[in-house]
Amino acid sequence: MEQLLHYTWKHKIFPLCELRTTDGRLLEVLNPGIHNTDAGPDFSGAKIKLNGVEWVGNVELHLKTSDWFRHHHDTDAAYENIILHVACEVDQQLFYPNGQEIPQLQLPVPSYVRDNYEELSHNDCRPPCRHVIGNLSTFLVHNWMTSLTLERFEERTRQIMQRREALDKNWEDTLFITLARNFGFGINGDAFEQWAHSIPMMALGKHRDSLFQIEAIFFGQAGLLGVHYEDDYYLRLQKEYHYLRQKFSLTPLSSSVWKFLRLRPQNFPHIRIAQLAMLYYEQRLNLSRLLSAETIPEISALLLTHVSDYWQTHYTFASQPTTPKEKSLSPSSIELIIINSVAPILFAYGKYKSDTSLCNRAFSLWEQLKPESNAIIRDWLLAGIPCENAADTQAIIQLHRQYCQRRDCLRCQFGYEYIRRTPDFLREEKMEQ
Repeated sequence: MEQLLHYTWKHKIFPLCELRTTDGRLLEVLNPGIHNTDAGPDFSGAKIKLNGVEWVGNVELHLKTSDWFRHHHDTDAAYENIILHVACEVDQQLFYPNGQEIPQLQLPVPSYVRDNYEELSHNDCRPPCRHVIGNLSTFLVHNWMTSLTLERFEERTRQIMQRREALDKNWEDTLFITLARNFGFGINGDAFEQWAHSIPMMALGKHRDSLFQIEAIFFGQAGLLGVHYEDDYYLRLQKEYHYLRQKFSLTPLSSSVWKFLRLRPQNFPHIRIAQLAMLYYEQRLNLSRLLSAETIPEISALLLTHVSDYWQTHYTFASQPTTPKEKSLSPSSIELIIINSVAPILFAYGKYKSDTSLCNRAFSLWEQLKPESNAIIRDWLLAGIPCENAADTQAIIQLHRQYCQRRDCLRCQFGYEYIRRTPDFLREEKMEQ
């Protein structure tokens, strides 16, 4: 497997003897170079010594030398100046355009590396590398977790910037849609984002002084005003939405996008939409205020929202009225919104403005908030990875989604530590567990 050969070269897992090219020259690998995931040679900026002479340049790797021709590198100018070709099996010579032979190193992938990788790839244990976690240094774990936290922020930034591009680069609309998505709290996240995209924010702004009209547009666009109920408030909303739909040429979502299974009534889409309507109506939260709020209590105050009178006694339309209850966001819900919406928006805007203070504030928010709790995080806690705050749990989520689920252990620092261990070392670690 060529990926394993790349791994072996990148981490210099070489035989315990001097290296020589196939034509007998003494080879010393000073720096394997930077792994290139785009077109062109596999590693750039490598530094080697051939018979004591230092060379700097590109290195190409294949399972067999003959793959060079199968991949048409012999007709590609990008490969004319490589300083070394590495293959598990050197089955023929290679030559530069001037007729000079290209240096080659035959580098077999160690059997224990193959075995460890196969074990990781097919291990049903969660996480599959848990046998080595307890023996990793605190320094290594901390560094990898910090890198994963940054990756998580970068991934969220890409998502936010994609939303911004689709919204004519409007940051206020981007904030609203990012916030709306996270009012779905996972199970309805996609539906809330789709719903928020369907709302013409410029048109909505013309009716911002009327909570009733905001609710009419919000519930109408959610597809929740499409049937007949003998409910006075519902019928009034339905009539108002019909007028606004004609006025702004609106197209509602299908009500089937919303999920209710295993949701507590407090989390029903109706309640979350009513809370968003009130938050929008009160104009409590906008980008300017968010940028000015430097502490978690200040941000939490911006997110304090409630519902209109009708929703204090209802969880859905036409349901039996209940005892009046102020349905505001719970402290834990506010924390989740800060983790999943506020901090990523601050980081993305900081990157956009080249303002490191905003990026640092986003990091700080995650570090100040308590760790999240779910099955993924509990698995890693049992494996020995400490989670002291939301920054740690976001790192674990990034690790699970981008590495573990994809079985991309070769790019993972924990996977690297697992794969590089010899059979005796691994056997001892498993016995200690």
